Amino acid sequence: MPRKKKEDSEKTGSDTESSAQPVINIGMIGHVDHGKTTLTECLSGKWTDTHSEELKKGITIRLGYANCSFYTDAKKKNTDSYTVDEMSSDGKTKNKLIRKISLVDAPGHESLMATMLAGATIMDGALLLVAANEICPQPQTFEHLKALEIMGIKNVIVVQNKIDLVSEEEALENYEQIKKFLERTSYKDAPIVPISAQYKVNIDFLIETIEKTIPTPERDLTKSPKMFIARSFDINKPGVEIAKMVGGVIGGAVQQGKFVVGDEIEIRPGYEVEERNQKIFKPIKTKIIGLMSGKDKIEEATPGGSIAIMTTLDPNVVKSDRLTGNLVGKPGELPETLYNIELETSLLERVVGTKEELQVEPIKKGEILMLNVNSASTVGMVVELGKNKVKCQLKIPVCAANGSRVTISRVVHSRFRLIGFGTIC
Repeated sequence: MPRKKKEDSEKTGSDTESSAQPVINIGMIGHVDHGKTTLTECLSGKWTDTHSEELKKGITIRLGYANCSFYTDAKKKNTDSYTVDEMSSDGKTKNKLIRKISLVDAPGHESLMATMLAGATIMDGALLLVAANEICPQPQTFEHLKALEIMGIKNVIVVQNKIDLVSEEEALENYEQIKKFLERTSYKDAPIVPISAQYKVNIDFLIETIEKTIPTPERDLTKSPKMFIARSFDINKPGVEIAKMVGGVIGGAVQQGKFVVGDEIEIRPGYEVEERNQKIFKPIKTKIIGLMSGKDKIEEATPGGSIAIMTTLDPNVVKSDRLTGNLVGKPGELPETLYNIELETSLLERVVGTKEELQVEPIKKGEILMLNVNSASTVGMVVELGKNKVKCQLKIPVCAANGSRVTISRVVHSRFRLIGFGTIC
């Protein structure tokens, strides 16, 4: 019997009590300045905008990550009292842990949609933030929701934030706008939770809704491990002695299988080199010397939650997110690097993200498109056209398997706007 329990555990990876790693990724999406980062801090205690330009401009530029745990208050017996506090309301008793969650804070600004689309690939569910003091929908509200729809994310909760800034009548009017907006999407039955992230109002109801709406997916840990790289960086401080330097760090989310400290890993497409007057990418091989989930050291990393892999790589190879968009796996088990991709396409009726309703024109030969696959963003030139098919020559190659979903954007009014999606064939 114990053996079967171990086998079941390997297939689901659901031992939340003993694992320091979160079991699920939840995206924080929505229009710029609607409170995503504030709510992330409210739930996790961590402010995810740490990049210098983010602090100056007050917007998220890169994907931010923060882990948090959901509990029920051990001292409130009449009703389930959901909280992020480890200790009960009397300050003496430990609350009951429900789940450990990883929050992915995606940028809302229109010029950073590629980063948001990359983040969508590692989300198991999402919170769509809508500010109660602005008309709904704002351009990126619709664009982000459409992106989630394309990426196949089904479990979405709409968070009506900033209710502290409006009257009850204005909040109800905004609520009706949200309902009307959702009717045009596949999320017409998505729950809507009014909150104030700034003053922590209704956070318990939001946690309860998350627990009821976004379940932990079943995971098969016996599959060949793969991880999407969403960040890569050098953690050595300036001026550190060479003898004390540590290898580069890659961060992201495990898609399937599990990685263990000591594993040999391969990273594709890898790094750019020039051979015979031609630029090509070569895979990188390295070793896992450590794994982190938030501030916790872990011995193995499984799907659910963002993780950091400490490697033996030269820090120069990984610094400033140079490996973002790469895929990690066991040597010889990753898909081939693609310099050209053929897509079976599905175009939307209307361009997403513009204030005026613009019809999506057919894709043209020679057109430049932005393509997002897994956690990678690249630009492709259309070199061949067929019936519902396009072939693109990529500026930066990608590592992706046949059947992978790709979002397609084109330049409209000087910005890349979402116009459809495709499947690699």
